[in-house]
Amino acid sequence: MKAVWYEQNGPANILEYGDMPDPEPGPGEVRVRVAASGVNPSDWKRRQGLTARIGFPRVIPNQDGAGVIDAVGDGVAQSRIGERVWLFESQFGRPFGTGAEYTVQPSGHAVRLPDNTDFGMGAGLGVPAMTAHRCVFSDGPVTGKTVLVTGGAGAVGHYAIQQAKLGGATVISTVSSDEKAQIALAAGADHTVNYREGDTAARIFKLTGGQGVDHVVEVDLAANFPVSREVIRSSGVLAVYSAGSSQAPAVPLNFRSTNVTVRLVLVYDMAESAKTAAVSDITSWLEQGKLQAFPGAHFPLERLKDAHLAVEHGAIGKVVVDVG
Repeated sequence: MKAVWYEQNGPANILEYGDMPDPEPGPGEVRVRVAASGVNPSDWKRRQGLTARIGFPRVIPNQDGAGVIDAVGDGVAQSRIGERVWLFESQFGRPFGTGAEYTVQPSGHAVRLPDNTDFGMGAGLGVPAMTAHRCVFSDGPVTGKTVLVTGGAGAVGHYAIQQAKLGGATVISTVSSDEKAQIALAAGADHTVNYREGDTAARIFKLTGGQGVDHVVEVDLAANFPVSREVIRSSGVLAVYSAGSSQAPAVPLNFRSTNVTVRLVLVYDMAESAKTAAVSDITSWLEQGKLQAFPGAHFPLERLKDAHLAVEHGAIGKVVVDVG
């Protein structure tokens, strides 16, 4: 098979493109002929060694992907052969992710992809959509609540807006430009606030009739904390999936309100029950046509390096490597 790999941590130019043996599924595993491989910030950070040092002699990058099961191992029903699937955690605790023509994964990490969903969208669900689900629903339903999604033009923000709306919430999103405001509104946000223009907290209070917000989905804890600490209501939830521009705000975490829950979300380390709930809801929404894709740049497999660089440099939209 054709594949892209690295054998040491470092910049994108360490990635090599070439031939590797086709993998064979073991017990409880499926082999997927990869059609599309999604690229997330965690993929290039792992490659660089910023979040985890290389743990195998050779690594094929990328956690997310989509394709068709073409072989199964012992204990997996033969009926799964030919099934369209989306993949998550493909390179978490394993050497070979989705940056190749084939990948072997635990059967449970290959989720049926509804026929109305294309492979490009399927390749962008694992990290962003599952992270968004945990951030939005970690502390119960959001029906009737006001949810603030910071960075609504990012991949996680894009799905957090949609899922919060599907959950019955009013959604406010902070953005940095008119272009990004349009992206957040297209995803379903009720209001957007450009944090580069004026007093962000005051504008959020105005939008909420002075009440503030019940729930925050946070992309940059350090930079946004001065606003979050003001606008979050008593018994609210601050769900943080990225420290952002700094490792942390000043400690202690002083809020204007009381009984605030701070939840630190890492998709790879979520409880299995949370992963199961996310997979179930995401697949159901896909079947009903209720989730929008987040179109971004596409690259061929031999240019996976450029796909990593695009994400590293802040590309808007979901960056996808077309494999099949």
